[in-house]
Amino acid sequence: MPRFPSSAIAAAALVTALGVTPTASAAPAAPARAAAYRCSPGYFCIYSDWNGGGTRCQWSQSNKANTADDCSFIQRGQNVRSVWNNTGHRVQYYTQTNYHARVGSTPSGAGGNLQGSYQIRSFKPQ
Repeated sequence: MPRFPSSAIAAAALVTALGVTPTASAAPAAPARAAAYRCSPGYFCIYSDWNGGGTRCQWSQSNKANTADDCSFIQRGQNVRSVWNNTGHRVQYYTQTNYHARVGSTPSGAGGNLQGSYQIRSFKPQ
């Protein structure tokens, strides 16, 4: 009986569970990654956990001077661990309200895990 590396078995199980068929050409990782994040079209989303997990806060407006106004996990003092930008523009974000202390930015249609040691307290288009 042939032996298969555990990574090959795990990949096959994932393909079966997701109902996807592998292709001969390499596909970019972004579409598969985007599926893991629940972020409505036209919104900028932040998450209290890695990989789009935990509590999500999302905004359809292009800028927000104070995310704590309507984000429960920011109000509780939790840090932002991941983001997804589903807007039509790059979003830059800040650790302080009113667009002070810029910490990063994310292009449209992208996102991922952050350092996880800070809150996003405001954001606006770049």
